[in-house]
Amino acid sequence: MNLLHIDSSILGDHSASRALGAKVVTALKAANPALDVTYHDLAHDALGHFSGASLAAGATPAEQRTAEQRAETERNARALQEFLAADVLVLGAPMYNFTIPTQLKAWIDRITVAGTTFRYTESGPEGLCAGKKAIIVSTAGGIHAGKPTGIAHEDYLKLLLGFLGITDIQIVRAEGLAYGDDAKGAALASAERQIAEQYA
Repeated sequence: MNLLHIDSSILGDHSASRALGAKVVTALKAANPALDVTYHDLAHDALGHFSGASLAAGATPAEQRTAEQRAETERNARALQEFLAADVLVLGAPMYNFTIPTQLKAWIDRITVAGTTFRYTESGPEGLCAGKKAIIVSTAGGIHAGKPTGIAHEDYLKLLLGFLGITDIQIVRAEGLAYGDDAKGAALASAERQIAEQYA
């Protein structure tokens, strides 16, 4: 079984989503030692925004690509293949300005591919990634889950994953992290209890 672990926080060792995501993966690995984990730190090794140049690189015949185009298509192909191979996704998703980090959005743009991870049919879109499990590690300084201010964060990720056919979506949430030390400690402790109970 393959697990793909994605971090996107820019806060390094100070990141709650990184710490909680690592705990999720550690618990899953302890429960299934044969789990094959692939890890990417998108803040450290960013894919870059999807652009016209990205599209042009993919549309250019392989033998005619420049070195820059080859590097771009190889990065994109690697991100897509790792996603396709994953049985379990652990997505570290802190909230920045009411939405996900741009680094995570850039990754999403590489794995949302018509004809590969979804397709359009006469009756509408069809996700092609059924059978995967996604665990979203959601963190926020404020309290936004279930509110209009959270629509572009957790709700967006659930919508996107559902569009790709992924229906087994779980949330590990720690919010209100900027509401003082007591609130932060309680939120992190609650998330850690959930991890211990659900994934160990």
